[in-house]
Amino acid sequence: MFKQLFHLNPDSTNTLQQQVREQISKAILAGHIPADMQLPSTRELARMLKISRNTVIIAYQELIDDGYLISRQRAGFFAAPDIRKDCLPVPCDHDHHTRHTPDWQGLLIDKPELLAEPGQVRWQQAQYPFVYGQLDPAMFPVKRWRECSLDSVRTQSVKSWSSDHYNSDDPLLIEQIRSRLLPRRGIWAEADEILITVGAQNALYLLLNALLGPGRVFGFENPGYPDLSRIARLVGAKTRALPVDRNGLVVNEQLDHCDVVFTTPSHQFPTTVTMPLDNRKALLERAAADNFLIIEDDYECETNFASHPTPALKSLDRHQRVIYVGSLSKTLSPGLRMGYIVAPKPLIAALRELRRLILRHPPTNNQRTVGLFLERGYHDSLIRHLLEVYEERWQLIRQGVDELMPVSTIPPTFGGSAYWIEGDAGLDSLALQSLAVKQSIIIEPGQCYYDQNGPLNCFRLGYSSIATERIRPGLERLAVLVAQLTR
Repeated sequence: MFKQLFHLNPDSTNTLQQQVREQISKAILAGHIPADMQLPSTRELARMLKISRNTVIIAYQELIDDGYLISRQRAGFFAAPDIRKDCLPVPCDHDHHTRHTPDWQGLLIDKPELLAEPGQVRWQQAQYPFVYGQLDPAMFPVKRWRECSLDSVRTQSVKSWSSDHYNSDDPLLIEQIRSRLLPRRGIWAEADEILITVGAQNALYLLLNALLGPGRVFGFENPGYPDLSRIARLVGAKTRALPVDRNGLVVNEQLDHCDVVFTTPSHQFPTTVTMPLDNRKALLERAAADNFLIIEDDYECETNFASHPTPALKSLDRHQRVIYVGSLSKTLSPGLRMGYIVAPKPLIAALRELRRLILRHPPTNNQRTVGLFLERGYHDSLIRHLLEVYEERWQLIRQGVDELMPVSTIPPTFGGSAYWIEGDAGLDSLALQSLAVKQSIIIEPGQCYYDQNGPLNCFRLGYSSIATERIRPGLERLAVLVAQLTR
């Protein structure tokens, strides 16, 4: 029976010891190992699974410590008799419906449509993943991250983060953002002008919920980040799609009736164009004259190849109208979900209370780890490495597109981690995506970034997740498909 219950997976990310422990505990909780059934000895189980006996001994000891197993002298190991006392019986029919079953579709007040993130599905299995917003695992600083993680769980550190912080954040992380990250963008802020969020997405959700409502107008870039308009509509606000050109957000009279305007001036999302300094000043002047707020998402501020990057919009703001959103997703890890908001104190205080109602605060153990990573200069080293790699990849894509897809037009860009392609007018990027997937190429059609009826000839090539040596072969395959669709 135990041969049927226990199977080790050589491809698992868990250690053999963890797998043994997990499978035994699951079998006990599921009732497959009754309390009166003796488990194999450590020697027998090691021989059965073809692993070291020490691995089994350690796993058994941990199971005893956690209350799953008991050891009887000269009798062996058994499941603890009381381990399943709090487990409820598994219902026979999970899909059983009666006339009293709630009508969930009717009960839901707001029903946001479920959209799959473009190009994200199964990208790790693709040979040529030109996917934006993901990280090449080979570039993650595992050793240094592990060091900071271990130091964050030492006794003194645990004392500082293990209690409920109610609505406050880790002071080390706040100080590192205030003194190390923000000054690079020309921003100076006090500790109570910074709020930690669960990534930029959480930051934007908090801001739109705090600043918008029925009767208010939210202006967003088009093309732009598609979730923004959905969040604004959920809170009852009116939305206005604002045009984008080669200088980013167009600053004109369409902004006049907005209450809040969202922009990505450093690298416009998704076209990657950079807003010139004169346009930034004009936007700030119009915000002051027409009394609207600006949310600046500086999502790729660290990956800028220019020797003299344009200052953040927030750094030019003299009237406290710019709310700055930053994130570590594009440099450290998107899965870490670590972002922050910089704004005037009254707004931060209101956002802190709103965040408390939702999740109190982001996990403080993660905050401490990131704080240590920043404090020790590891993030600075990572950025320097990313810039070298990304600039090389950017050059390879630029050369490849110029040589292999000359019909395409590319807006000027000064960094980032993606290339925006405007193909021949007859190109259908949705059809291109479908053909590309069959050849293990992942691209992102541009139509989904438009508010409605976007052009089909645009697509995006991300280069943060694809290995450098795969870029040229992937572009060669893609160029053949583009040629087929534009004949």
